[in-house]
Amino acid sequence: MTAIRRLPTTLVNRIAAGEVVERPASAVKELVENAIDAGASRIAVTLVEGGRALLSVVDDGAGMDAGELALAVERHCTSKLADDGDLLDIRTLGFRGEALPSIASVSRFLLTSRPKGADSAWSLRIDGGAKGEPSPAAHPPGTRVEVRDLFYAVPARLKFLKEPRTEAAQVADSIKRLAMAHPRVAFSLEDDGRTVFSYPAIAPSLVEDGEDGGRLERLAAVMGRDFAHNALPIHAEREGFALRGHVGLPTLNRGNAQHQYLFVNGRPVRDKLLAGAVRGAYQDFLARDRHPLVALFLEAPQGQVDVNVHPAKTEVRFRDAGIVRGLIVGAIRNALAAAGHRASTTVSAAALGAARPLGGLPMTAGMGGGGGWPQTSFAPRYSPGLAEAAGAFFAPQAERAAAASDGTAPVEDLRRYPLGAARAQLHGTYIVAQTEDGVVIVDQHAAHERLVYERMKDSLAQAGVKRQTLLIPEIVELGEDAARRLVARASQLAELGLIVESFGLGAIAVRETPALLGDADIAGLVRDLADELAEFGDHLSLKERLEEVCGTMACHGSVRAGRRLTLDEMNALLRQMEATPHSGQCNHGRPTYVELKRNDIERLFGRR
Repeated sequence: MTAIRRLPTTLVNRIAAGEVVERPASAVKELVENAIDAGASRIAVTLVEGGRALLSVVDDGAGMDAGELALAVERHCTSKLADDGDLLDIRTLGFRGEALPSIASVSRFLLTSRPKGADSAWSLRIDGGAKGEPSPAAHPPGTRVEVRDLFYAVPARLKFLKEPRTEAAQVADSIKRLAMAHPRVAFSLEDDGRTVFSYPAIAPSLVEDGEDGGRLERLAAVMGRDFAHNALPIHAEREGFALRGHVGLPTLNRGNAQHQYLFVNGRPVRDKLLAGAVRGAYQDFLARDRHPLVALFLEAPQGQVDVNVHPAKTEVRFRDAGIVRGLIVGAIRNALAAAGHRASTTVSAAALGAARPLGGLPMTAGMGGGGGWPQTSFAPRYSPGLAEAAGAFFAPQAERAAAASDGTAPVEDLRRYPLGAARAQLHGTYIVAQTEDGVVIVDQHAAHERLVYERMKDSLAQAGVKRQTLLIPEIVELGEDAARRLVARASQLAELGLIVESFGLGAIAVRETPALLGDADIAGLVRDLADELAEFGDHLSLKERLEEVCGTMACHGSVRAGRRLTLDEMNALLRQMEATPHSGQCNHGRPTYVELKRNDIERLFGRR
């Protein structure tokens, strides 16, 4: 039997490095967090070959003297824990005391630092875990960490690194997340001599609690101006937890969740609980394959969250997860409800960008001779959300809205409404309306789908969905398994206004349908519901996925594309949209309307 022995310190550090330092981005994250904890106001990161040949982090923080320098690279040495060592009272970004010795054990490591107020600096070199002695050096106040030849001491790890460009992108993402959480700190990244980004520090007065301007400015620099133009502020508190940040309108979405940034007590985290809460808050507004853009900052009371559950400090555990989930879901849904029928400005911008002159002929400014198409780049002027305008204008004019729905209001009056006066219907699908200063194009099916959906939810919440009895039951052939699933949920479907019963092997009979759906495609509705139940699984209650089922019903009960509408019907649809929350997008996150300002249209024709 092999005798038990103590592993050498160098080997222990390399084992720890396998948990803490997976790639250059992991090392940069640890070093930047140390700089933030040291009170730095400027942090500069430099990479060569994506961090494999060199990565350096320079800050202007508190710095260290010779004694602290030698102690900082020892295992389990930290300045970030209280004297009593309470692991639930963590007020910094890192405390495990393994980052520096782990990184130094697998690289050529040079640490240089000078405390503020000191007249000299010190440096310490470590090669593959072999530690040298501190020596005098020249350096301004602050700390510089240089990591060369990362993983040279463990060549097997090099095989798992990606191309330099991929590794550099991972480093950039790691720094961006920290930059979003700490807007008072200036961050810069340089890769192979090229400046990737440089974020100036935001004035402290703009990032105090309750101030959104400074934080949103940093978020715009990282996430883009589209997010800033279409972000809704979040402010909510519950039982000691405080949630701040911004979330994007549903019509501003992506095909993956990479643009969802979540923070707990200033730490960027990738937590399933938080991500699930965001998904739950938006499930009423987005298709399952679309994801919103969010940046949420949760402040949790000390003792209510454990940040020490993962070596890389990317996961957290809450003492009461229900409070956190409820806080996030409630805050986001309240913000979306307050936005009314507002759609993201990117919808109009995309429509303008897609516009092309007919025939591919060059257009002249002002329609005069010579000149040609203007060379200046054109960007749409972002107007305030229609939700605010609708709230101020629509509420006190209910009588005029009722008159508009029956066609008695003059066109001039209707143009004053946020969505204007209907002028025409194109291709049996799109309603064209004229406002006082532009044009609105509405997708009639998407718009009515949202209206039906909201009415179904209201009816269900108040007194249950009213049903209509079919004169002749609809028989739908489904297949044995699909029919069995629907019949098993018959009582729950009845609460939604749909009465079904078995009709032989592999078929069901539909006897009653929700009255709101009108003359819907019953067979198509039932088949879609069967598919929904197959995806939910038998272990989930139908009520848990009520909104998806309501959305499926609403889609089948809405005005279909291709149906001709009268002018009165079109105006009635516009007025209902203005009075219905969330009507800027359908249940799948697609926009229901596009607004083009008159100035934007004139630019398309070279008049401006």
